[in-house]
Amino acid sequence: MKVKWELYIIQAKSKKLYTGITTDLDRRLKDHQNGKKGARFFRFSGPEKVLYRESHPNRSKATKREIEIKKMSRKEKLELIESTNCRLRPRGRRREAIDISQDL
Repeated sequence: MKVKWELYIIQAKSKKLYTGITTDLDRRLKDHQNGKKGARFFRFSGPEKVLYRESHPNRSKATKREIEIKKMSRKEKLELIESTNCRLRPRGRRREAIDISQDL
């Protein structure tokens, strides 16, 4: 069985953006929320919403894309998120970000 890698962008409660990769986004979100195995980034401002995600066939491609996105400015990241949300609007409605604050 081939493992699929996901790249994701999470908005913290402070409105800062965090970019990462994983093979299991649900598990990784719990790690970030609990703080034990999560990124140091979330120690002072917990995760709020998953704003963006991409699937990649392997870790190498996911990592290359992660590096590419991490080099972007905040404005460029928000444009990426918005352009994807616009393309994926179901029946004219805006696609909502996944709010994870209730899971805390």
